[in-house]
Amino acid sequence: MDKIRMTTPLVEMDGDEMTRILWQYIKDELLLPYIDLKTEYYDLGLEHRNATDDQVTIDSANATKKYGVAVKCATITPNAARVKEYDLKEMWKSPNGTIRAILDGTVFRAPIIVKGIEPCVKNWKKPITIARHAYGDVYKNTEMKIDAPGKVELVYTKEDGTETRALVHNFTGAGVAQGLHNICSSIESFARSCFNYALDTKQTLWFATKDTISKKYDHTFKDIFQEIYDAEYAGRFEEAGIEYFYTLIDDAVARVMKSEGGYIWACKNYDGDVMSDMISSAFGSLAMMTSVLVSPDGYFEYEAAHGTVQRHYYKHLAGEETSTNSVATIFAWTGALRKRGELDGIKELSAFADTLEKATLKTIEDGKMTKDLALITTLKNVTVLNSLDFIKAIRETMEAMM
Repeated sequence: MDKIRMTTPLVEMDGDEMTRILWQYIKDELLLPYIDLKTEYYDLGLEHRNATDDQVTIDSANATKKYGVAVKCATITPNAARVKEYDLKEMWKSPNGTIRAILDGTVFRAPIIVKGIEPCVKNWKKPITIARHAYGDVYKNTEMKIDAPGKVELVYTKEDGTETRALVHNFTGAGVAQGLHNICSSIESFARSCFNYALDTKQTLWFATKDTISKKYDHTFKDIFQEIYDAEYAGRFEEAGIEYFYTLIDDAVARVMKSEGGYIWACKNYDGDVMSDMISSAFGSLAMMTSVLVSPDGYFEYEAAHGTVQRHYYKHLAGEETSTNSVATIFAWTGALRKRGELDGIKELSAFADTLEKATLKTIEDGKMTKDLALITTLKNVTVLNSLDFIKAIRETMEAMM
């Protein structure tokens, strides 16, 4: 069969460790035989980020602005141990954080549903998508240890020199203090990305925070969401047959546990970080979780929601066999290819992405899977495959479907 031709390249962001190995397997077995793959390649592996003083990460984000769609492999965010292990010049920032800041995007994460991997919450029937604000709060915090009595204040100094002060706490002994911030323009982008994604996927949107306690900080989020919804989206939501509503975060948690799923739950940065892991784990596996960064300007960056699978990588380097789940990484590629096909009007490309996803799920449902899924599946007499053989099994299933 003739290969599917692309007109606009994807931005391809390569990554680290075991996911980098899987990345090449996926390209060799599932993509290159069928697609005349056009990508603008950026190596976000830690060694190359270090060699370029992390300029490659900035370049990849700007390329995403140019081409509109990117696909990203999992990458290392170095800690002190990684600095020593890789002999780094410095402890480079999270590539994801850098890319999110440049694209001004919101992260949407949703579980991949497959028969035989049952959610821990028995009434969940449809995916629950977490929309995570990707700026500020504890991830941009300033903090200090207090070692003696004294007072901590927030001080805002205007450009004209006038000051506004607010007492944080009068310390009578040792303690800790932390300053958080956010900016209204980022919250507005977060809201618009959520509303646009809800319309694209025709799903109801929740937004939840704690405005009853945080009457200025969290309440500002609530107010901005409501103002933008009323001014720009209310009619479009009504036409689409979906709704938007605000609820307290504790009420949202209770409601989520009793729901059947099938909606988007928008959260502030930390809440989204925690809740996306809870949702993925309760649905079965972090390796079965899609992640897409959506910018209000219409840029999309697809990736797996998990890390670089360090333990498997060390086994791989030692020549030992691994059984690493590649599903989320495959779905990162299919998400990007589908969106590229939609934007460029190449129906064959979008259809190929659909077929590859169906083949991946059918392979699992036919009882051929990686070890992590075999340990939690309800299917009987399954076959556990190694990392490469699982991808080859998907190729066999896809070719039979074609």
